[in-house]
Amino acid sequence: MNRYIPLLILPVVLAGAFISGCNKSSQPATSSTSPTDSIQASQNQAAPQPTPQPAPQPAPPPEPPPLVVPANTAISVVLDQSLSSKTAVNGQSFSATVSAPVAVDNVIAIPKGAHASGVVNDAKAAGRFKGGASLDITLTSVNVDGQDYAIDTSTHDMTSKGKGKRTAGMVGGGGAGGAIIGGLAGGGKGALIGALVGAGAGTAGAGLTGNRDIVLSAETPLTFRLHQPVEIKGRH
Repeated sequence: MNRYIPLLILPVVLAGAFISGCNKSSQPATSSTSPTDSIQASQNQAAPQPTPQPAPQPAPPPEPPPLVVPANTAISVVLDQSLSSKTAVNGQSFSATVSAPVAVDNVIAIPKGAHASGVVNDAKAAGRFKGGASLDITLTSVNVDGQDYAIDTSTHDMTSKGKGKRTAGMVGGGGAGGAIIGGLAGGGKGALIGALVGAGAGTAGAGLTGNRDIVLSAETPLTFRLHQPVEIKGRH
C-alpha cells in the first residue's frame, strides 16, 4: 500500500505547479523604458518643428555713379512763355525747354526737351531805371527723367536806354558776356528785334516796345552756363 502513496501525491504537486505558473503569468510585465526616456519622448512630440528659412536673396548690383556735368557747360533753352520788364516781378518763376542735348563722355546727361525752370532776379519797367528798363533772369533747375536738379547758372541781364526820339538800344550783360544791339525804333513806336551775341548766348526774339520796355517772347532762345557742376543720376 505504501507504494501507491507517491502516485497520490503527484497530482497535488502538479496542481500546485500549475497554480503557481498562472499567478506569474497574471503579473504585469515590467517596462524596460525608463521615466527619463518617456519624458524626453513626450517633449519631442510637443516641441514645434522649425520653419524652413528661405534662401538668402543676392544683393542688388551697386548703383552706377552719376554723370557729372562740369561747370561752364552751356545749357541752351527756349522760353515757354513771354517775359516783359513791364509786367515781370522780382522772384517770379518762368519755364523753358532744353533745346539741345548736353552730353558727358558721349552720354546724354540732359536730353533735348527736358523741362527747365528759372527765376526773374530783377525787373524794372521803362521810366523807373534812368528812363530805361531792365530784366535779369537765370535758370534754377532742370528736370531729367522726372527728377529735378538744382542748378546755378549765369544770368541774362538786359537793360534798355533811349538815344533820342528815334533810336533805342538794348544792353545785354551778366553771363551773356555783354553786347549792345540797337537800331531805329520807328519814331519810338516800333519794336526793336535783335540778337544778343556773346559768350555763346543768344536772345533772338528779344525786343523793345515803343516805351523801351524789354520783351522776351515765347520760343526765345537763351543759353546759360553752369557756375557749379551738377550730378545727373541714372543716365548710363
